[in-house]
Amino acid sequence: MEIKKNPKSNLENFSKIFMQIGLVLALFVTYVAIEQKTYDKTYGDLGVLNMNAEMDEDIPITERVEPVKPKTPPPPAPEKIEIVEDEKEIEETVIESTETDETEAIEVEEIEEVEEAEEVIEDVSFMIIEDVPVFPGCKGNKAALKKCFSQKVQKHFSRKFDADLPNELGLAPGRKRVFISFKIDKQGNIVNVQARAPHPKIKSEVVSVMNKLPKMKPGRQRGKPVGVKYSIPFTLVVE
Repeated sequence: MEIKKNPKSNLENFSKIFMQIGLVLALFVTYVAIEQKTYDKTYGDLGVLNMNAEMDEDIPITERVEPVKPKTPPPPAPEKIEIVEDEKEIEETVIESTETDETEAIEVEEIEEVEEAEEVIEDVSFMIIEDVPVFPGCKGNKAALKKCFSQKVQKHFSRKFDADLPNELGLAPGRKRVFISFKIDKQGNIVNVQARAPHPKIKSEVVSVMNKLPKMKPGRQRGKPVGVKYSIPFTLVVE
């Protein structure tokens, strides 16, 4: 036989009511706690302290006592004063006047004018010269003039040098290096031509060819014409 539960004794039917009652009680307690008034604790009256009150202080009156200086007795008077006649004659020193008379002649040393030595600028390398020498026919800025100068020198060497000379001298086949240096003086002339070659005759031929370079516009450093050193290597092919 199954026992049937009375529907009225089932508490689950009242769970919602219990929850609502709990919420209402919680809200009520919170409200009462918020509305409760608190008061600061008061202490007994300790009196009011006036910090601005002036403090009356009795300052004793003191007198300045100056130390008594001991009296020094006067120096004793000489017993006897002797009067001595001054028999020595005093020579008076005469101070000569430094002022000159208009009638007197004044010697004046001659002032020699020293000529300032002109600043001498030594020869400058072609790579760092301010204004490069100008090969005839070259135009443009500094970079263009440098490039044109080198091209003209190489062209001149290729045209004037005897290309058959290395073969006639019986040199071993291959590439031979020739180093050439010279200077463009202040007038634009080619001077001090020097060469380093694999044979003396080739060296003489190189010097002769480079001395035939045309006169150029001289290079300038600080606005003044100067000597300019130039060097260039060449390669000779011996077959």
